[in-house]
Amino acid sequence: MSDTQAEAGEILVMTLKGGEVRIRLRPDLAPKAAERLRTLASEGFYDNVPFHRVIEGFMAQGGDPTGTGTGGSKLPDLPAEFTRAAKFERGTLGMARTMNPHSANSQFFIMFEPAPSLDGQYTIAGEVISGMEHIDAIKRGAGGNGMVSDPDRILSFRPEAA
Repeated sequence: MSDTQAEAGEILVMTLKGGEVRIRLRPDLAPKAAERLRTLASEGFYDNVPFHRVIEGFMAQGGDPTGTGTGGSKLPDLPAEFTRAAKFERGTLGMARTMNPHSANSQFFIMFEPAPSLDGQYTIAGEVISGMEHIDAIKRGAGGNGMVSDPDRILSFRPEAA
């Protein structure tokens, strides 16, 4: 489905310091995760939230208002919505979680490169359809865990206006 065919509310617009990133949600793959992202974005939950963990050649993770990687929203955790029908490719948006597969909440990650090892292990909730260059420009973390000191932040993240 192209972005011009997307249903109302399926496109989220993330504003970063470099520009806008358009993300098409995938309720066909993960209806609960897509709805969670849409709900939190509509409420302004992600505004000024950092990309706290960014690993070169892998992914950029955000969605934790504490910036520690341990925070989330006040909403209950989501059940796993894993699929092998879609793959973790460049631009895929997945839901971050702990070792518990049913612990995704508000944190998400966007892939810089394909990661077949994640296929069927994490929920795919969306995909970048434009502005990936702004994701590529996010400040990278140091060390093996990719934690970022003075991280780049999401300026705003909202459903696309009709």
